[in-house]
Amino acid sequence: MDAPTLHLALDEVTAQHRAAAVDFPAEGASLTLGRLRKRSRRIAARLRELGIQPGDRVGTLSANEPDFLLLLFALSRLGASVCPLPVHSPRASGTAKLLNVLDDAGIKEVVVSGRLERMRPFLEEALPGRRVLPAAEALVVAARTAAVTGAEVAAEQEIVLQYTSGSTSDPKGVRLTHANVLACLRAIRDGIRLTPADRNFSWLPLFHDMGLFGTLTALLTGVPTTIWRPSAFVRDPAGWLRTFADGGYTVTPMPGFAFDYLASAVPAADAASYDLSRWRVAVNGAEPIAVDSLVAFFRHFAPARFDPRAMLTVYGLAEATLAATFPPVRRSPRIDWVDRAALAERCAAVPVARTGLGARGVVSVGGPVRGMRVRIAAPDGSGPGGSTAAGERSVGEVQLRGPSVTAGYVDDSGGLAQPFTADGWLRTGDLGYLADGELHITGRAKEMLILRGANYYPDDVESAVRADPAVRRRRCVAFVHQEGDREFMVLVAETGSPAAEHAALATRLRALVRSALGLDDLRVEFVAPDSLPRTTSGKLQRPAVKQEFMQRHEHDSLTKGDCK
Repeated sequence: MDAPTLHLALDEVTAQHRAAAVDFPAEGASLTLGRLRKRSRRIAARLRELGIQPGDRVGTLSANEPDFLLLLFALSRLGASVCPLPVHSPRASGTAKLLNVLDDAGIKEVVVSGRLERMRPFLEEALPGRRVLPAAEALVVAARTAAVTGAEVAAEQEIVLQYTSGSTSDPKGVRLTHANVLACLRAIRDGIRLTPADRNFSWLPLFHDMGLFGTLTALLTGVPTTIWRPSAFVRDPAGWLRTFADGGYTVTPMPGFAFDYLASAVPAADAASYDLSRWRVAVNGAEPIAVDSLVAFFRHFAPARFDPRAMLTVYGLAEATLAATFPPVRRSPRIDWVDRAALAERCAAVPVARTGLGARGVVSVGGPVRGMRVRIAAPDGSGPGGSTAAGERSVGEVQLRGPSVTAGYVDDSGGLAQPFTADGWLRTGDLGYLADGELHITGRAKEMLILRGANYYPDDVESAVRADPAVRRRRCVAFVHQEGDREFMVLVAETGSPAAEHAALATRLRALVRSALGLDDLRVEFVAPDSLPRTTSGKLQRPAVKQEFMQRHEHDSLTKGDCK
């Protein structure tokens, strides 16, 4: 990956690993690096014939299939960029979100992959003024079509416009250059010691940063890769794990909830029938990492010979392309036990015994990846650039600087606040602290809950109850709600339990929260399984959950299920 651009990095690795392939089992398709290199050169010429020019942004609606990678590398050679669009069902809400992104990014062309061809007539009607190109027209070229190498494309040219998942705000378009992307891929490769001897296995959507850049890291290292559909994993996590284990795969990236899925999908009596001893790196990121989730996964798959040292608890975000901090590879996750009250009230990570009253475990996400710098901004915001580095074990905003950090958001109007301090550090919006040179994430600044002057992390409330067997797939959200002069904590949880059992279940969950936090004023509400709003990466959207709660109770006196 020493080349200056993504497509030249492909040419470079193809010289040594031409036959390395990315397989798409659901599509019955396989794409070798040699084929990807050759076809992307000719597709670039075809796209130029269709009027796409250097600097253009092209939206792509694609499932996990070869079309996405072919388009990405073809646009790369043209000096254009790709905007991966989330695949939504053709409904009014999905179309509105899509139009917002296209307007924000100034996108005039959208390429629809082969498997989503059925959506093209609907999109042509729903996206007036834009050209909707089927993959069969944009990506299929004659054998004699001229090739485009892209040798003249600069490292600072934009290659990906990646929209954030929008877990706490509206999605924003993150501008990523070739230099940003390649710096991130090198950091991931070095951070997990990836070599062509590995085998990569993923179900993450290619339109999501973790899926996209994890796959690109593998491809540009010459690592054989297999990509499943996300829906196939959700429907059959145990089948995915069986294929992973039997295929001898060594590396996979996943958000934390996926490890919970695997543990719940495989009966304890069947765990020993899986051989997970070859699982070298299990990248665990994209959302807060729960201690109890790790412990449950390790215990459940100990008979399968899963080595806890394979679990790599990481931190990243779209504004840093992806990777920000990694712990040392082949080290069991490190858990820092701190006083929960001091963390919330005094912004101090005070060490306590694991069994101490009010102890909270915070998982280390390691130190900065290659080229990255990390600092914690002091809460007072004084000093150069509006931020003073906080001391050891002091909680503040996590701020980053490095070659993979974006130059900013798409913002033609000039009205969108850019995510930087005055002295040029990326403001992540995440809260955390440094201990022994390693980062520990404690929550999101926007999500800190204040109830009658006391601070609470929503994760503290949620972690008290999410392991309860009646909480569907650990999905629950806590927030503060005010009704007139009355202010109280709300917990909304997914459950499949019958309505007749909800009162007793609510009492049980309130008792768990009271025991963990001493919090008495708690309203518990239940919703159906899979109904809490989530981002495309599976993160629960706390603001959206609160908004839905308020809409449900807009005309409700809140007399049912009063806090007790």
